[in-house]
Amino acid sequence: MRLLPSLTGPNADEPGALRIADRALSRGRLADAARALGAQIADAPAVAVHATATVETVVAVVGGLLAGVPVVPVPPDSGPAERDHILRDSGAALLLTAEHARNVWADCGVAVMPIDPEARGAAAFPETRPDATALILYTSGTTGAPKGVPITGRAIAADLDALADAWQWTADDTLVHGLPLFHVHGLVLGILGALRTGSRLVHTGRPAAEAYAAAGGTLYFGVPTVWSRVCADPASAKRLSSARLLVSGSAALPLPVAADLETLTGHRPVERYGMTETLITLSGRADDADRTAGTVGRPLAGVSTRLVGEDGAPLPADGVTVGELHVRGPVVFEGYLRRPEATAAAFTDDGWFRTGDMAVVDPSGVHRIVGRASTDLIKSGGYRIGAGEVENALLGHPAVREAAVLGLPDDDLGQRITAFVVADGVTEDELIGFVANALAAHKRPRTVVFRDALPRNAMGKVRKDRLA
Repeated sequence: MRLLPSLTGPNADEPGALRIADRALSRGRLADAARALGAQIADAPAVAVHATATVETVVAVVGGLLAGVPVVPVPPDSGPAERDHILRDSGAALLLTAEHARNVWADCGVAVMPIDPEARGAAAFPETRPDATALILYTSGTTGAPKGVPITGRAIAADLDALADAWQWTADDTLVHGLPLFHVHGLVLGILGALRTGSRLVHTGRPAAEAYAAAGGTLYFGVPTVWSRVCADPASAKRLSSARLLVSGSAALPLPVAADLETLTGHRPVERYGMTETLITLSGRADDADRTAGTVGRPLAGVSTRLVGEDGAPLPADGVTVGELHVRGPVVFEGYLRRPEATAAAFTDDGWFRTGDMAVVDPSGVHRIVGRASTDLIKSGGYRIGAGEVENALLGHPAVREAAVLGLPDDDLGQRITAFVVADGVTEDELIGFVANALAAHKRPRTVVFRDALPRNAMGKVRKDRLA
């Protein structure tokens, strides 16, 4: 299938249409280098890529897609155990990396091939089947070894086209972001999305507020940590007021950050929801001026959702009832790589993917994610409480910079609502009372633990498994 039409489109030779950190190239030059690499790897069952935020990574990914070889992005900060697991589990025959990093991978157990962004090739490759695996992405591994998630070209195309419709994303846009290139947000949306829509791309290398401000984009991607840092630099934030759309994802955007963004930039950010296994399934729309902070919009084209209770029975979309979110549609993967038992557990008998996330859906179809079923649905004193609601209430206190809430075992309550916060000049009792007044007494934390910082992964999500 033709996943990246802009590589040979009418603007393929536009100089500097793609900028990754301090290097720029046209789509045509990217295609030349990718074809040269694709010819070298065409017989491989899969290739791993040292997924740094560089031109080399983009060349490697596009080369694999053109040649029909599954690409396995390896996080650049992965330790030896994670790296070895990904290489072994994926069956990658080669590891592609920049020439200067070649020696770092000398003992990785597979052949290492340098990526040459200056190479030129004219190889022609047959059209790949839509259902062929394009990428093998790995889950975060917070509950065990990371699992391989095969993503087809058909799923990528369906997702990007649906997002282009929702966000009015066209070739006239300039997309700006500085996200890592080994996951859905930074790689699939942030690189392949620009190549599919034909928009210009500025990858800032690192997601610094000053770099975002200087890029002059119309469409910006960020995770909550990025947007928090942008708001901490008001001068840079105000320069984003000329943009068309700001998009936030990969973790819940705290309500105070959303409010600060709107005050400083004049934009109410679009929030969206997805998973490695499903790509993006829910999003606000660019043409919805009344979108509400803390919500992630409605299902994208072709996607269906439902809420179910613990007994598997359907729950109402009444804006109040909390249930587990199930999804299905052309963007959902078919199963974990060589993990039939995990695959069976992930799907219902009637074909819905169990996201493991708890959500509330209002009568108009707008979704709000309240947390993971395993960690964020707290059952305390007979009540069901979403951790995300308590976290947002805590973040509404001016002294609180970060907050994470867990339900820890309690002999009397079943689970005790416990808050871990980064804050100055406030006491435990003050925060407990603040939440009780903002929400309800039964939703207040019973314990507040003060920390200097909260552990987070590369996407800014709090690692709650490291808190308790």
